[in-house]
Amino acid sequence: MTAAAPSAASRIAVVTGASSGIGAATARQLAEAGYRVVLTARRKDRIEGLAEELTGAGHSATAYALDITDRAAVDEFATAFRTIGVLVNNAGGALGADPVATGDPEDWRRMYETNVLGTLNVTQALLPALTASGDGTVVVVSSTAGHATYEGGAGYVAAKHAEHVLAQTLRLEIVGIPVRVIEIAPGMVKTDEFALTRFGGDEDKAAKVYEGVAEPLTADDVADTIAWAVTRPSHVNVDLLVVRPRAQASNTKVHRDL
Repeated sequence: MTAAAPSAASRIAVVTGASSGIGAATARQLAEAGYRVVLTARRKDRIEGLAEELTGAGHSATAYALDITDRAAVDEFATAFRTIGVLVNNAGGALGADPVATGDPEDWRRMYETNVLGTLNVTQALLPALTASGDGTVVVVSSTAGHATYEGGAGYVAAKHAEHVLAQTLRLEIVGIPVRVIEIAPGMVKTDEFALTRFGGDEDKAAKVYEGVAEPLTADDVADTIAWAVTRPSHVNVDLLVVRPRAQASNTKVHRDL
């Protein structure tokens, strides 16, 4: 099945967390698919650099510095759009890997605010514009952590479970409205920042996450999955797509050549 080109009414795609990793890779692939991409993230310099890269390649891209946990800022951002076709809720992340008994409540709060409330803020604010397009798509980039737990991951797992339920419930609540809700749940993805951020910049701990794994997923692998799901014909809804590297059978079963 070939990719469906975006219609004139739905060719704008907003990508959150577009400053690096999966978000940046998704913006590149959606731009190549013909979307006018709007890049949002807190790091203005990063998204402006990506916007310049994309426009230099002949695509349409705009950078907008945005903290998705700031509801007033999100609401102001949303006023710029009468219609949009795609929202990719990618911003989020993990902090720490402590057991429940000693986990930092502040890390839990920050993960909930970015992964769950941030997704809620942007989705609520842009849902009218998505509906007005007559052919909208909401993508929630969750994680396999949102479907099964693992030791040391409770805070992140809890946030991603909530994000999964948000997507699942929204799909039920807006059935009949011309907006699809797609959840992409990646497993082990090796990016420049995810594990490093999780472990507070500790490069040794970050490296051990991928130690011995020949080919973890890349940001491009996940972005390719997102772009494929988004460009299906309008009547096709990819409710949930779990994607892992071949070496990972579950969150706790990973083949390592050590």
